[in-house]
Amino acid sequence: MKKLHWGLTVLVAVSLGLGGSTTAQAYGTYHQKSSALSVGRMRHVNNSRVHYVKAPKNYQHAKNTHGINTIKRSRGTAITFKTKYLLPLPGYHNQAWGNPQGLTTNGRYLYVLYCPTAWHNRGRIVRYDMKKLNKLGLTPQQLQTAYTSNAKAQLASHAAVKVGKPFETGHGQSLAYNWKNHHLYMWCDKEKSAATPVNQYGYIKQIKANTLTPRYQIRFRLKHKRFAVPGGHVLTFDKKGRAYFWSRPTTHQAYIYQGSISKHHVKFRLTRQILKHGPGTHVQSMGYNPHTNRVYLVADDSIASVPVSKLSGKGHLTKNNVRWTKFSSKREFEGLTFTKGGHAYLLTNHNPEILRGNRVSW
Repeated sequence: MKKLHWGLTVLVAVSLGLGGSTTAQAYGTYHQKSSALSVGRMRHVNNSRVHYVKAPKNYQHAKNTHGINTIKRSRGTAITFKTKYLLPLPGYHNQAWGNPQGLTTNGRYLYVLYCPTAWHNRGRIVRYDMKKLNKLGLTPQQLQTAYTSNAKAQLASHAAVKVGKPFETGHGQSLAYNWKNHHLYMWCDKEKSAATPVNQYGYIKQIKANTLTPRYQIRFRLKHKRFAVPGGHVLTFDKKGRAYFWSRPTTHQAYIYQGSISKHHVKFRLTRQILKHGPGTHVQSMGYNPHTNRVYLVADDSIASVPVSKLSGKGHLTKNNVRWTKFSSKREFEGLTFTKGGHAYLLTNHNPEILRGNRVSW
């Protein structure tokens, strides 16, 4: 392993009401020579409690665009999500905050990654201070109009929102908080078009929490003999600092990867269990609940979860270990994250909002 270059990444703001200035950030790229993937003998788990949910042809917008929305379980393990925050739209200085792709939390802050469609693999992180927002007692609508109203409450909310500068993000669904080392990470999964990666290398960025921009990135290959994947689209960490992502190798199956991300080195293993029933069409997010010690595989209107303890070694998952919940909102599920106490926050698009779950164990 050696650091090959310390490059300068230049990003130009496009004409989306984002200003015409050029933003430049410099961060190093570490080139990992050794393979970042190991694969062992696989077995199938007939997780029949999970039912594949096909994504709608057209996503629904929020029923209450300026008020409270509820997303209830229609089948499976009980959980109800209710609007906690309607996200500002437009954002600071009329920025395009209408396409959030990723969400994570460290318990106090909610970090939202925005990737405007016209930016093509670029985006920015916005940090919401829940402690300050809750102290202000804002209604969801007041936060939504934070930058379009000069009312006292809206102006006060600006102190609870930190806006990061643009950088190269890729699709942007993988922003994650590492519970062990307290750093933020994300894949930079650049795509030529939907589900078509630019190349076969994986890139993971470590994000500086104070500036919300990259500190460095690691370039590597997820390849073992003839088995190779370009990288992940989602990411989460457990309380021991182990990293996870999931993929959909076929229409209905799901793979779960477990690994580690050290200072300049990445290593993943394909856990030795193929889930015969994945949750749905799109790999939208992955979350880890420290309260239940489970990882959650998120598709639109469909969330499955498995215990971390059953993924080690050769794997010990049975169908009874797998939980699943179906919803009927026809909303686009963009992100799922959990606080240390197990409170779930769900990011949805098409009027962007964050909803809070009513149970810590599900």
